[in-house]
Amino acid sequence: MVPPPPGEESQTVILPPGWQSYLSPQGRRYYVNTTTNETTWERPSSSPGIPASPGSHRSSLLPTVNGYHASGTPAHPPETAHMSVRKSTGDSQNLGSSSPSKKQSKENTITINCVTFPHPDTMPEQQLLKPTEWSYCDYFWADKKDPQGNGTVAGFELLLQKQLKGKQMQKEMSEFIRERIKIEEDYAKNLAKLSQNSLASQEEGSLGEAWAQVKKSLADEAEVHLKFSAKLHSEVEKPLMNFRENFKKDMKKCDHHIADLRKQLASRYASVEKARKALTERQRDLEMKTQQLEIKLSNKTEEDIKKARRKSTQAGDDLMRCVDLYNQAQSKWFEEMVTTTLELERLEVERVEMIRQHLCQYTQLRHETDMFNQSTVEPVDQLLRKVDPAKDRELWVREHKTGSIRPVDMEI
Repeated sequence: MVPPPPGEESQTVILPPGWQSYLSPQGRRYYVNTTTNETTWERPSSSPGIPASPGSHRSSLLPTVNGYHASGTPAHPPETAHMSVRKSTGDSQNLGSSSPSKKQSKENTITINCVTFPHPDTMPEQQLLKPTEWSYCDYFWADKKDPQGNGTVAGFELLLQKQLKGKQMQKEMSEFIRERIKIEEDYAKNLAKLSQNSLASQEEGSLGEAWAQVKKSLADEAEVHLKFSAKLHSEVEKPLMNFRENFKKDMKKCDHHIADLRKQLASRYASVEKARKALTERQRDLEMKTQQLEIKLSNKTEEDIKKARRKSTQAGDDLMRCVDLYNQAQSKWFEEMVTTTLELERLEVERVEMIRQHLCQYTQLRHETDMFNQSTVEPVDQLLRKVDPAKDRELWVREHKTGSIRPVDMEI
């Protein structure tokens, strides 16, 4: 809000002492008593304490727009630097404003579950805290309709659900690796058992040697798979299972903390609305007594007006106090939201990177296992290439021959 050009008001209307006029951002003129901080849309009359018309609306508070009084001074303590971007556009400082700024608050802000946000039409270029990163801290301030029902889910609750779902996925991955380990152990056990089988153990010659190596390779392969299962347990399954064992408990603490801040914010908001209604009633009482004074002059009526004015001023002070408490609560909630959402974002990146590294370890172990398995069959390949049926026959004949004399034909 800015004051009109010098001399503009004085050229049209002379205001009573202590009154000045200002223009709202919408171009509408309102009036401020610099002594009592009362405001009104109607031009004040020259009679002290009597507005220009019975319908005028006063308050003991200065109007505010986006958290600043008409004089240009902040309506509340400034936030820290990294939060000022959003606070300057999204704060609900208009809650404590008088009639002019209350109307502007409805035009420039929207309230969702006791939290005020800039209206999208009035703040189309709101600057994000991390504009190029799609960060959690920029996109989860409002609530979202619950797809499972008719209620709403807080934006922060969605982030918590994602974190807990990520933890569950991590647990299921660990269970998957455990099943893989069990398969490896059973496979190794069966290979070792099969290697002790006596089938075809009487095969002789070079082929018999190759067959014996085949059975030995099963025992070697069983050993490889046992080592693979042991490494899967120590280097993949166990780290996945133990990573952030207290994660769910920590998330509940975080959820309760933010929820408590939201409850406090709702309580402050209710106090503001109650104080606003009380101020409206006091102003209405003051206007009624002012009308009675116009009809009948009496000392009693003047005393009633003074008393009503004091009560109206007190109600305005109470409203200002409630608004300050609300702004403090919302500021605290804002700070915690930014800090916590950035922490959740960091935790998610850390979780994904941890799982990626351990899955890479799984593939590395698998490659090593395949390489070791290949080494167990290489001796078999070498012996199979040396199999020579003719040589085997010679050796067998030399060992088992019964004689070299052939039968002759019988003569008559």
